[in-house]
Amino acid sequence: IKPNTKLIVTTHASNVCGTLIDIKTISEIAKFHNILYLVDASQTAGVYNIDLKEVYADMLAAPGHKGLLGPQGTGILYIREGLNINILKEGGTGSKSEDLFQPDLFPDKYESGTHNTPGIAGLNEGVKFILKEGINKIKEHEEELCRYMLERLNEVPNIKIYGTKNANERASVIAINIGNMDSGEITFLLDSEYDIATRSGIHCAPLAHKTLGTFEQGAVRFSMGYFNTKVEIDKAIEALKKISKNN
Repeated sequence: IKPNTKLIVTTHASNVCGTLIDIKTISEIAKFHNILYLVDASQTAGVYNIDLKEVYADMLAAPGHKGLLGPQGTGILYIREGLNINILKEGGTGSKSEDLFQPDLFPDKYESGTHNTPGIAGLNEGVKFILKEGINKIKEHEEELCRYMLERLNEVPNIKIYGTKNANERASVIAINIGNMDSGEITFLLDSEYDIATRSGIHCAPLAHKTLGTFEQGAVRFSMGYFNTKVEIDKAIEALKKISKNN
């Protein structure tokens, strides 16, 4: 924190290695220093209970297509009451069309143009499903899958697992490499030969990969969700064993 620090931004969980961040403590530090705090809940919204009465977050952002189970191209930005931030885009609001300027109404002030109505409807259905199933049930299932996969990955020769091995301290994304093999090649083989979808590369997080020492190689990221099963993880482990053996 420097004299000119105006905003602290952290993820709630790393999108590379899943590590959970203590956002409550960070929020208390930010509040003590009178600095705004933005939580990026991309990997946790819809899976982890985020109580904004306990976490002093001024803003919280999340995409709709991950844990919230909505379509791509949707997302949310929570802005705490009383916080007035600058407008990113202006024009095309239907709420006060007689005015030449963006309305001061919330959330209209930040919502220019035509809304993505089908996307919002899809996101709404995703959120309703989460509320129906129960967020704790979803979290427990994902943690169990994460714990199971971390255990089974140790069976793969030359495997490198990034991040904590404790499933309770990470979200259900697991980044791995096999020896010095190119991460993109592993993803290609998993997709083309085993019909397993992963994401390789640096995951829009070059600095995170520099910290991990994987900036050149990248990493292969597995993302487990509520609809995945241990049977699918077993298939992924067997595929990785074969890829490692043939490398």
